[in-house]
Amino acid sequence: MAAADKHRRTRTARITRAIAVAGTSVAVLALPVIGATSASAATPAVATATSLGYADNLDGWIRASLQVMAENDIPGSYDGIYRNIMRESSGNPAAINNWDSNAAAGTPSKGLLQVIDPTFQAYHVAGTLFDPYDPVANITAACHYAYHRYGSIDNVFGPY
Repeated sequence: MAAADKHRRTRTARITRAIAVAGTSVAVLALPVIGATSASAATPAVATATSLGYADNLDGWIRASLQVMAENDIPGSYDGIYRNIMRESSGNPAAINNWDSNAAAGTPSKGLLQVIDPTFQAYHVAGTLFDPYDPVANITAACHYAYHRYGSIDNVFGPY
């Protein structure tokens, strides 16, 4: 190989590396301009009771859910949610019903408001965890369903 050809390949490789490094630097420098402070900041935050500043207990889960519901125009009150939670799960976010017709069909009711997976998937509220056992996700999905079916969780006084 001639010395000139070797020089061209080395020079081309250096230019290619410089462009790649410069491109990465530009992307990192652009993050603050678009509102992100790091690459991970572009990932949206997930609403949990603690991430929203509430206690990690039934009161905090309901209050956090009400905040998410308000942001998504889903009606409901603290009392309506609390009443239904106490009837459905006694406040146990890990509650599961393995004995009713839904369970017999392979889709047991889960969580604070005893939501079955197809209902949770259909009425999940973006910004909450995609987990029917997560208290805030369970409450907001159930309230979203109740809104569409009954007008509000406040209108639910029995199994739904």
